[in-house]
Amino acid sequence: MLGVLYVESEQSLRFTYGHEDALVSLAAQLGFAVQLLEESAERSDTEPEASRSQSAGGEMAVVRHYAADNSVFVEGDYLIKGVAGAILWKVLSDHARGRSEFTNRELRLDPSLRLPDVSDNLEARLILLRRRLKERCPYIRIEKNGRGRFRLALNRPVKLEAVS
Repeated sequence: MLGVLYVESEQSLRFTYGHEDALVSLAAQLGFAVQLLEESAERSDTEPEASRSQSAGGEMAVVRHYAADNSVFVEGDYLIKGVAGAILWKVLSDHARGRSEFTNRELRLDPSLRLPDVSDNLEARLILLRRRLKERCPYIRIEKNGRGRFRLALNRPVKLEAVS
């Protein structure tokens, strides 16, 4: 969370449902603008598109997934757990089978992820996952490549290990 939009009036019952709807719209637009700015900054921080490689060389990174709580460890260090961990494990597993592009819709419909019913929850978890990867595993990236679409990009080879 970057901030809070707080609106109040000295007059009781001053705000109507119309005011609430307008504020929700405003907050959504502000959130979208902040996300666009962050993505723009991320793109300028990363290497040029031509130098990126899906099957980059280098030292093998071991990614371990614990099914009990969907926790994910990279190189022995804790990365993330829960639904975001399940999402990361799914896209890494699919990437190992040759896929690199995904849609929010397919994740939302995948029963193995056990997503909560709240519709905005998936996007929030993807943002959290993207930030966590940027902080702790810069060689694993989730990049937006369209509305409701993203790509998994790896700068190092990854070995997946599932633990029951």
